[in-house]
Amino acid sequence: MSTIIHLYKRHIKGTERKSIVRSVSVLLCHLTVAVIRGVEIPCNKVYVSTRVIKHIYDKRPAEEFDFVMDSIESVMKYPDKIYRNKEGKKAEFCFVKNIKNSKVFAVLEVYDVEDFPRCEVVTFYRVEEKYLKNYELLWEWEGGTPPS
Repeated sequence: MSTIIHLYKRHIKGTERKSIVRSVSVLLCHLTVAVIRGVEIPCNKVYVSTRVIKHIYDKRPAEEFDFVMDSIESVMKYPDKIYRNKEGKKAEFCFVKNIKNSKVFAVLEVYDVEDFPRCEVVTFYRVEEKYLKNYELLWEWEGGTPPS
């Protein structure tokens, strides 16, 4: 069982809408060297928190929640494209990956903790192609196929 699914089952599953859950953050994955170099991200570990998962659990339909939860690690590790987030948003990078004819969109925030950079997913959900038209493309896999 993946770490994120374990986190969900232990702290979120079955909770009431908008209820408070224990604040826990876990390692989701390591970014690939290609991604780190492609957009100059200063950290290689990506974390996700119960706060983020709870927000998605409360806001998204069950089918979409299950789909994005199963997909998020792949989106972060092997994105098809990375965009700059819109002006005024605190997180800088948006990762997008096509999975089963759907685009999964995940936002990555890079911040300093005691002068040490930390990367954390702040949200993730499904989008349509038109949603991406106002985002600046920063990077994409060469040839459109990530390494396996």
